[in-house]
Amino acid sequence: MTIRLPDFKGGLRAYEPRAEPLALTPGAPLASRTVFSAAHVVADPYADTSPDAPAAVDWDATLAFRRHLWSHGLGVAEAMDTAQRGMGLDWAGAAELIRRSAAEAKAVGGRIACGVGTDQIAAGSLGEVRAAYEEQLAVVEESGAQAILMASRALCAAASGPEDYLEVYGHLLRQAGEPVVLHWLGPMFDPALEGYWGSSDLDTATDTFLEVIAAHPDKVDGIKVSLLDAAREIDIRRRLPQGVRCYTGDDFNYPELIAGDEKGFSHALLGIFDPLGPLAAEAVRVLDTGDVAGFRGLLDPTVELSRHLFRTPTRFYKTGVVFLAWLAGHQSHFTMVGGLQSARSLPHFARAYELADGLGLFPDPKQAEERMRNLLALYGVAQ
Repeated sequence: MTIRLPDFKGGLRAYEPRAEPLALTPGAPLASRTVFSAAHVVADPYADTSPDAPAAVDWDATLAFRRHLWSHGLGVAEAMDTAQRGMGLDWAGAAELIRRSAAEAKAVGGRIACGVGTDQIAAGSLGEVRAAYEEQLAVVEESGAQAILMASRALCAAASGPEDYLEVYGHLLRQAGEPVVLHWLGPMFDPALEGYWGSSDLDTATDTFLEVIAAHPDKVDGIKVSLLDAAREIDIRRRLPQGVRCYTGDDFNYPELIAGDEKGFSHALLGIFDPLGPLAAEAVRVLDTGDVAGFRGLLDPTVELSRHLFRTPTRFYKTGVVFLAWLAGHQSHFTMVGGLQSARSLPHFARAYELADGLGLFPDPKQAEERMRNLLALYGVAQ
C-alpha cells in the first residue's frame, strides 16, 4: 500500500513504505573510533505544563533510550544541545538527567560524558560565569561522568575579547579532575554564540581555541567541533597537540571526517547518531576491520537524512530527532519538552519519514507507517 505524503509545493505525492527494516543487532565493542551519540530526552506527555515551565521528563523512557544506545556499543553524550539544553531543559532538569544517566551508565557499563555549561544564569560577570561553570562541573564529576565544557551564552555576552576566554577556560581546566572535552558550538546551532572565542572571524577564533588547548594539553581529552565546515575541522584536527582527539560534531560531513585521511581522522560526538545509532555502530564495526569503502557504503546514504533534519534553522533539528524516535517505537508519543514538536512543518516531517524509512531505520516499518498516517490525519490529510 502507498501513503500520500505532503511535499514542499503544497501537493501530495505517493510513497510506498519499505517492507523490512535493516537487520541491525548489538555487536562487538567499537575499536577504531570513540563514538558518542548526543541523546534526546523524552517528555512526559501527561504532565500539566507549559512551554515556559520547568521540563517534565519521562525518566523511564529517557533512560531506556540510553540503554538502547549503549547496547549497540555507543557512548552517550548527555545533557547536550540534543537534550534541549537552553531550549526547554533548564539546569535543574539537566542536573537530574546527568545524575540519573550517570548512575544508569555505571549499572550497565556504558560510557557517558555530560555537558557542563552556565545555563543556570541568563547573564552575568566573568566571575559569575566562572562560578556557574564550576557548579556544573562539580555535579558532572561527582556523578562519575566525563565532563564536556559546552559553549556558554553568558560567557559570549560577558567576554570583551579572546583574553577573557583564555582566562575562564584556563581556570576551569586547571580545576578539572580529569581530562575534558571542549565543545565549540557554532551560531547555526545557537545564534547567541556568534563571535565565540572573542571574534566573528573564524581564523582568529580558531587560533584562540587552539591556544586554550595548547596551554593545557594534559587536561583536554578532545574537542568537539560543530561548525558544519569539514575543511575547518580537518585544519583544526591537524593542529591539535599529540594525544588530543577531535570528535566531529559535523552533521553534514561526518562519514568523510570519521573515515579520515593519511594525516588522521575524527572520532564522533553527534546528534544525528541519536536516530542513526545502530546503523552508525555497525558502520564503525566495518571500519574496525579496515574496510573504509564498506564503512562509507553504510554511512554515506544517511547524509541526506541528516542534512534534512539539520536544515536551517539548524537549532530545530531536535524536533526531527524526537519525531524519528517516536516512529521507531522508542517512545509512545510525539511530545517534546517546551512544546518543540511544533518547530517543524508537516512537509518536513513527511520527508524525514520517507528518508528514514528508505534507509530501513524503523525496527517495525508497519508501526512507523501507522504513526505517520495518524500524524497526517491530525493535520487533516486524507489518505
